Amino acid sequence: MCSDNGWWSAFGKKRGKNGKEPGPPVHEDRCAITDKHGRTRHAFTATAPNELWVGDITEHWTGEGKLYLCAFKDVYSNRIVGYSIDSRMKSRIAVTALNNAVARRGNVALRL
Repeated sequence: MCSDNGWWSAFGKKRGKNGKEPGPPVHEDRCAITDKHGRTRHAFTATAPNELWVGDITEHWTGEGKLYLCAFKDVYSNRIVGYSIDSRMKSRIAVTALNNAVARRGNVALRL
């Protein structure tokens, strides 16, 4: 769903210790800025609602076992716009949370 709509994460997977340098990004990093020392940093700021969402999955221990929570937060309003809870960490937890966010925010104009 995310790749079909051109949505990408600002974070990538860490490379193994095989000595290879990571290749160029496969998409435009919309949060990247270059500081005065020439280093790439990320600025998580938004000037309007639904301009930038960030997501995270956390693991919580309960008396019955692990519980996973995936949430998406609107950077502009600093509010959770969608979430999903499940006992297994599978891709469907993120898809459900993203669908929940889109449904709660109505017609979200996507800027790709």
